[in-house]
Amino acid sequence: MLPSDYTGQNCSIARTLELIGERWTMLIVREAFLGTRRFDEFQGKLGIARNVLQTRLERLVEAGILHRVRYQERPARYEYRLTRKGTDLWPVLVSLLKWGDRHAAPNGPPVVIEHVGCGGEIDDRRRCRRCGADLDAWEVRARHGPGWGSPEQPAALTS
Repeated sequence: MLPSDYTGQNCSIARTLELIGERWTMLIVREAFLGTRRFDEFQGKLGIARNVLQTRLERLVEAGILHRVRYQERPARYEYRLTRKGTDLWPVLVSLLKWGDRHAAPNGPPVVIEHVGCGGEIDDRRRCRRCGADLDAWEVRARHGPGWGSPEQPAALTS
């Protein structure tokens, strides 16, 4: 049986996978970048089991990738927001997205990330293809791309 962690690995990639390599974790981070903040919103958008979501959110808070912010007193309710450590994952998400667009999206990209300032699409290096600006996460927006599909007609993922 394979071990469930990377104990004994003196490797930054292994250490990073310890934090973000679990199933669902990067999708939760993706949703946080897209503006999802509340537990029920994460659950509804991802379709993840509530207990799994709770465990992943707790782990992301413990790791300092997200932090909890109270938005209601009674009953106490919290939002989850990216920390600086969390926003530092933006280049990783863009790289995964662009890799997936090239190798796992035969109908075209399901999501296109564009520069808020001019509407240009970003490239692999997070640079605007229209104006050439180097972009950070708060300078872009996501929109449906040609491979999006609808819930009734999802984009095909076959080659």
